[in-house]
Amino acid sequence: MDLHYEIHGAGDETIVLLHGGGTDMRTWRFVIPRLAANYRVIAFDGRGAGQSPAPVEPANYVEDVKMVLDHFGLEKAILVGHSMGGQIAVDFDLTYPERVSKLGLIACSVTGFRNAPDIEERFQRVLAAVPDVEKMTEFSLDFPSYDVVKASPHLELMTEMIRHNIKRWFDWKSGESVWPQPPAIERLDRLAAPTLFMIGTLDRPDLFPLAEQFGQLPNARLVWIDGADHMLMLTHPDEVSHTILQFLEE
Repeated sequence: MDLHYEIHGAGDETIVLLHGGGTDMRTWRFVIPRLAANYRVIAFDGRGAGQSPAPVEPANYVEDVKMVLDHFGLEKAILVGHSMGGQIAVDFDLTYPERVSKLGLIACSVTGFRNAPDIEERFQRVLAAVPDVEKMTEFSLDFPSYDVVKASPHLELMTEMIRHNIKRWFDWKSGESVWPQPPAIERLDRLAAPTLFMIGTLDRPDLFPLAEQFGQLPNARLVWIDGADHMLMLTHPDEVSHTILQFLEE
């Protein structure tokens, strides 16, 4: 397997952590020790992020997760994904339902979800700053959903992750992605695994209706983390870890 990974802890069940776009496995720095006390935890850098190789063809993130499970001989795993990592986890469950025992989603969208116009404008502002890495980093952090983490002691880590992964993006040979069809937003009622959806009360408001949609699924639970923004694993690791562990132990 060519993806960079780390293994922590031990246990009969394995949690695989999927980070979000623009970041890498350092996202989970404060959550891993808590989860690893009870479970085997595998964190990996997605293709083109962290220390994993850049994509040379359209990336298939769902198949990359399958590669991770196959590499470790896992018939089933608990998937916990943040932001785009949660989007990948949802599509993986819809594609390989027999490989997922439980699904933990943190502040994620899903394929087929449309960003609010103001969010899309901010993404376009980042792209318009190419190739100025410092400006792209500055604009990437200029989202209201990062206000809490920017006022926290973790701003330096957050800034370094974004800067590092923007630099990595210039190495990519392909920026295209391959996703299962039809889009997941049309098939959420087919999610097979018991699902936890966690989101901060100060995250992007356009994600809130999607969170409520997950909360209405018969096998899903919606949990709000008060005072948290999009990076709740950095600013609220105790609450995030406790919520995940409580969900897994039920």
